[in-house]
Amino acid sequence: MAIHEDDSTPQKRDVFIAKSEVMDSDGVRRALWRMAHEILEHNHGISDVVLIGLRAGGVSLAIKLAENLAEIEGSNVPVGFLDVAFYRDDIGLRPVAPREPTEIPFDLSSKIVVLVDDVLFTGRTIRAALDAITDFGRPASVQLAVMVDRGHRELPIRPDFVGKNIPTRRDELVDVQEEGVRIGECTGAGE
Repeated sequence: MAIHEDDSTPQKRDVFIAKSEVMDSDGVRRALWRMAHEILEHNHGISDVVLIGLRAGGVSLAIKLAENLAEIEGSNVPVGFLDVAFYRDDIGLRPVAPREPTEIPFDLSSKIVVLVDDVLFTGRTIRAALDAITDFGRPASVQLAVMVDRGHRELPIRPDFVGKNIPTRRDELVDVQEEGVRIGECTGAGE
């Protein structure tokens, strides 16, 4: 999991300074367990469900949700990973920085795709993800699971499954880790 950054924030980061903790490790674990149950209930099982974790913040969450779903249902859910760097609407406004390769080793056609990310902020990353997944098939539906919905949407996107709603200021950052969720800021000494 990673520190979620504002789309307009420079790519170079220094040290994250936590101002407050809003969830501890048990809170993150419980939220992921609850979200797994909500995904099961909403989709009447997991037979057509696939999870796509967004690089970098959604990868570990997608893996943990898949583990929880397997424990509950006794069968595995396919998991893929998606980097949306080349699908963003701010290419040319800031450097394109692909994190890691996209890994979706299965066809998404007629599947229920659950996009998984750490923090939902403006909605622009999710818009890019919606564009990107069409390269892998035409899903039956797309749902969104996020650990934190912090508000400040710029696009009409809302999550289906949320770990916690946390109102924030636009200039704050949200750090999602297995150890907990913290709100804070990054120093600018190295910029």
